[in-house]
Amino acid sequence: MTKIYNPGLLPTSRRNVLRGSVLAGAAAMTGGTAFAAQRRAPLPKTHAPMAYFTQAADQQTAAESAPADLTGFTRVKQELVAPPFAPAHEQVATGGPKIIEITMETTEVLMVIDEDTGAEVWALTYNGSVPGPLIICHEGDMVELTLRNPSESQMEHNIDFHASTGALGGGGLTHVYPGEETVLRWKATKAGCFTYHCAPGGAMIPYHVTHGMNGAVMVLPRDGLKDAEGNALTYDSIAYIGEQDYYLPKDENGDYKTYEVAGEDYADSLDAMRTLIPTHSVFNGAVGALTGDGALRAKVGETVLMIHNQANRDSRPHLIGGHGNYVWETSFTTPPLKDVETWFVRGGTAMVSMYTFEQPGVYAYVNHNLIEATLLGAAAHFVVEGEWDNNLMEQVVAPRAFEA
Repeated sequence: MTKIYNPGLLPTSRRNVLRGSVLAGAAAMTGGTAFAAQRRAPLPKTHAPMAYFTQAADQQTAAESAPADLTGFTRVKQELVAPPFAPAHEQVATGGPKIIEITMETTEVLMVIDEDTGAEVWALTYNGSVPGPLIICHEGDMVELTLRNPSESQMEHNIDFHASTGALGGGGLTHVYPGEETVLRWKATKAGCFTYHCAPGGAMIPYHVTHGMNGAVMVLPRDGLKDAEGNALTYDSIAYIGEQDYYLPKDENGDYKTYEVAGEDYADSLDAMRTLIPTHSVFNGAVGALTGDGALRAKVGETVLMIHNQANRDSRPHLIGGHGNYVWETSFTTPPLKDVETWFVRGGTAMVSMYTFEQPGVYAYVNHNLIEATLLGAAAHFVVEGEWDNNLMEQVVAPRAFEA
């Protein structure tokens, strides 16, 4: 079985030279099929900035610099959980800054994303889920990640934290081949919700992102969330929603293609991606993942913090039957918007909205591009228990026939 390595961005880098030679050898052994399309000449000058940044990140590891001052930090292990749930955490930080220890494994999973059509994808994931697990810390904390790429993987992976500073968000320091692990520590200096994603280089960046390899980090202010007047805002639970656009190749009959291993679809997927038209736009990995038995649940009077991550495209979430009581579209240092109808997620970001449910029933949480919500899968349900309040809404007359 051929393993796929991403073409090197830098011919002068030892690791990238190795990358290129492995790729060439693999292509030769397979008769130049499937993955040989990834073999390419050095990047032209128009792509040089990415190469230079990567080279700078590589050189940083060898530079002599003072070690991080960890005085006053306490180590805490955070057990990550699968979406749509959030790890145990404090809303208001107690004690001094912490080093939040987490472990993530890059796994390549064959995932059915639409049971009606049988459409499937070799999802590239962190910890086996789309999106990857939610990470939570406070401003001033450090996040210490152990990133592992299992030996049975087909591809090289890394991680770019939009919440971090330097080395392409850590992407330049975390390239791991199958069978390798690395440890990265970064300081959370900005309060807000941020995306993270795999970014191996070149076209492999959107390929990995649109195959599910992204997630979110929430960096809370140390004194918790507040409204524009400085009053404390708290929540009872978190609903972590990752919106994922897929670009699945089809055959000449219009049927979705299938592939034996992760990465085999690379050339076909690039053709599909170039259309900029997704075949699916779903919440949490698959059509209907957050409906039915997977629906999000709450009770009347409970406040839910909704975290929405979209690593690639703009989105416009709307809670049908509810509102965004408070919405942070950018950062937690900016006062939240109030009583928002439909909020905006910029492509490549994660954002936060808060709502206290006032009526029981089923609420639809959708991308209010309703074509994508109804035809491509960008919809979730909140099932809310409690007593109906006729003061908020009442059916005065049930539907009945009438005479013109």
